[in-house]
Amino acid sequence: MKEISELNLPADLRYADDHEWARLEDDKVRVGLDDYAQDQLGDIVFVELPQEGDTFKKGEVFATVESVKAVSECYMPVGGEIVSVNNDLEESPELVNNSPYGDGWFVVINPGNPSEMDTLMTSEAFLEKLKGTE
Repeated sequence: MKEISELNLPADLRYADDHEWARLEDDKVRVGLDDYAQDQLGDIVFVELPQEGDTFKKGEVFATVESVKAVSECYMPVGGEIVSVNNDLEESPELVNNSPYGDGWFVVINPGNPSEMDTLMTSEAFLEKLKGTE
């Protein structure tokens, strides 16, 4: 497992307590699982994602990740409608381990309330939170 100092936590993302990341892209939000969570889970073998058109409130379970170690639920960092799903994860769930902020993204949403992004942590705040959990 990685040391906290080895984690990749891009500054252009926002982070949720439950280890999801969110990136504002024009008026949409791309969502995935952060580097810390994928590292803690180990080799990811299955990802269950929602369908395009599904809607979720902030904090609702929207995905399930299965690894060799555990099954983990993922929670919406901001509420909204799913407008795109990363179907590549069906055949290649290891993309979450290999590229959590690139090819391993989960969904793109049309946020119902874009100001919910402001409730998420910056990379600096998230790193401080992680240091407190060591």
